[in-house]
Amino acid sequence: MPQFPKNELAQIVLASCLANAIEHVVISPGSRNAPLTIGFSNHPSIKTYSIVDERCAAFFAVGMAQQLKKTVAIVCTSGSALLNYYPAISEAFYSNIPLLIISADRPKHLIDIGDGQTIRQENLFQNHILTSVNLIENYTDINVVKNIINNAINKVKLEKGPVHINVPFDEPLYETSEDLLVVDALIETEQKEFVDTNTLDAFAASWNTASKKMILVGEHFPNDELQKQLEFFIDDPSVLILIENTANVSHPKFINSIDKLIFPLEDNELEFFQPDILLTLGGLIVSKKIKQHLRKFQPKQHWHIDAKRAFDTFLCLKYHIKVSPNYFFSQFILKVSAVESNYQQFWLTKKAGRLLKHKNFIENCEYSDLKVFDTLLKSIPNETQLQLSNSSVIRYSQLFDIHKSIKVFCNRGTSGIDGSTSTAIGAACAVEGNTVFITGDISFFYDSNALWNKYIPTNFKIIVINNGGGGIFRFIPGPQKSNALDYFETPHNLTAEHLCKMYNLEYFSACNSDSLNKELVKFFKNSERPKLLEIFTPREENDKILKAYFNNLKE
Repeated sequence: MPQFPKNELAQIVLASCLANAIEHVVISPGSRNAPLTIGFSNHPSIKTYSIVDERCAAFFAVGMAQQLKKTVAIVCTSGSALLNYYPAISEAFYSNIPLLIISADRPKHLIDIGDGQTIRQENLFQNHILTSVNLIENYTDINVVKNIINNAINKVKLEKGPVHINVPFDEPLYETSEDLLVVDALIETEQKEFVDTNTLDAFAASWNTASKKMILVGEHFPNDELQKQLEFFIDDPSVLILIENTANVSHPKFINSIDKLIFPLEDNELEFFQPDILLTLGGLIVSKKIKQHLRKFQPKQHWHIDAKRAFDTFLCLKYHIKVSPNYFFSQFILKVSAVESNYQQFWLTKKAGRLLKHKNFIENCEYSDLKVFDTLLKSIPNETQLQLSNSSVIRYSQLFDIHKSIKVFCNRGTSGIDGSTSTAIGAACAVEGNTVFITGDISFFYDSNALWNKYIPTNFKIIVINNGGGGIFRFIPGPQKSNALDYFETPHNLTAEHLCKMYNLEYFSACNSDSLNKELVKFFKNSERPKLLEIFTPREENDKILKAYFNNLKE
């Protein structure tokens, strides 16, 4: 017979999660959260995961929710444990990840009197949360509590972001019961999307008279309908479509390596690059160059399509169209027509020229980070889920084509390195196919507790580019002029080999092109254990080769 918590407040939280179809709960061990742990771990409808490090646990949940597109809950004990959730909560906030945070707390009369494991947990994440709910232990109306929790969980589902429920428990904490309360789910349907005809007509009138239109797609979950809609627009010679690998759309006429195209441009060319209308959709943009250029040469109009929010990235946002891109395009396509223009063809010709220079340079360049990425991205099996860490890794990847069957993800909400490995492992647990995670050495070692995880699938593969520490700081000009490069770059002589032994991962290593090609053949074979390939690259040469690559594009 299942054992549930005797504590009624814990029962209400558990029953509300069940009523709202929450199926995955990531728990970090502790005592104050014992009533919640007992309840979730004993219910047959909920799959629970025990992950000790709260920061890793939260990012693991972010990865799961990213792939499932459903709410994943995280549960922790009181005190500083909760603070460790914050990096993942901020990522969920900016990446629209449905994350339910349930924290155990001391009763209010035990806060700030010197009791152990107590901090001020109420409204702790107020700047990066959809809503915070602070329950009270001695409530008078159980139905009010049920409604408060239901509303909070419903907000996660409808608005796609993090919500925090803080639950105080007094002792005893471990008493159990065979009975469980029943809570009815709050029945709320998502509002129907709508853009009125007059507004659509006005947008279409502007669109149909502009000879230079740019569609810029940021981070986006794979979407077949969006792919088809963008293919419609590419038939208009006045439309240029720019994408990043994390956009998860592709077409030969899409510009998929933005920095490769625009890095060599002079101001006179940038003026022609400047669109009359910039239409953006999806999440945050990786390319710093496109941000700089479109802030300097601003479009006459910037429209952003998103049901939730619009960032004024280019400092000229004119319209926020508050519906999904799929819905807007389904209506907008009916009203637009092609405009005669050489805008698209001019830049596609530039793209073709850049690609020739790219191929010639890569074929002849020395072993380096750049050469390694060319080899890696060609070798990843089709239909793989590819997770990328931030900093140099995500930027290098933007310079290369990735097969359209490979789905690409990265924590671009806050662009931090802190939970990339944990996120990738959580994402791997949520899909059936292969997952490959490419990361830099600093990001990997920073999040090495991610491997303290008994749920890592056997088909999960990690590739660590070990360039001796923070290589990106050798490429950007400021740090090298500061006489403090070691404090930016974090040089080290660490390797992942002993971590792999400790956590039972199969370890491979490579230090030149020949060994890399040889190891990759073995690395991508099926295995009964997760695998890690560590690729050592020349710390002193990587930045020189990358700078030479971009200078080559100018010639």
